[in-house]
Amino acid sequence: MEQYKQEFIEFMVESDVLKFGDFTLKSGRKSPFFMNAGAYVTGTQLMRLGEYYAKAIHDHYGTDFDVLFGPAYKGIPLSVATSIAFSKLYGKEIRYSSNRKEVKDHGDTGILLGSKLKDGDRVVMIEDVTTSGKSIEETFPILKAQGNIEIIGLMVSLNRMEVGLGGEKSALEEIHEKYGFSANAIVTMAEVTEYLYNRPCQGKVIIDDTLKAAIDEYYKEYGVNSNQ
Repeated sequence: MEQYKQEFIEFMVESDVLKFGDFTLKSGRKSPFFMNAGAYVTGTQLMRLGEYYAKAIHDHYGTDFDVLFGPAYKGIPLSVATSIAFSKLYGKEIRYSSNRKEVKDHGDTGILLGSKLKDGDRVVMIEDVTTSGKSIEETFPILKAQGNIEIIGLMVSLNRMEVGLGGEKSALEEIHEKYGFSANAIVTMAEVTEYLYNRPCQGKVIIDDTLKAAIDEYYKEYGVNSNQ
């Protein structure tokens, strides 16, 4: 596993973003883990988060794109932090763009915040985590309405590796199938489990035998086989 992935897993635990225990998700599923990207709140956390996203995007999509698009609202700071990191790490100026929930009719008008999109732009979308693909469903037509742009991919922080709305494939696989662009994550839950199992992190073992068994049971019911 790449060094930045190992560091990112520890970073999620350290930032209290990835938690383990008993959680009820919006879907009603009982899950032994939960991710809350809203816990990234400090300047240092956002700087590091942007760098992890930038490294993963560089791994999957290189530098041949023009815009990082973060769907409102959580995608806004992600696109800003990652565009800064991309410039710092790879010397490539990537514009950031996000959508507004309401169209602005004065000053900086329109549906977009940050950079406008123009014909020929190659766009990478960026989100925290995707479980159903609902935000992509809302955002995709907004992007396509801006002109002849190409969406080359989506990057999220964690692939939960569980079935999406269709009940058979993961949300990331469903997005790829429906919209035609690839969807990837900085790390998968399988990588998280493998790395943290019986390994001290922040002074204690996060995933012991009992929690590992609970995670395994969860994936027996809701998991998918995925290499993303």
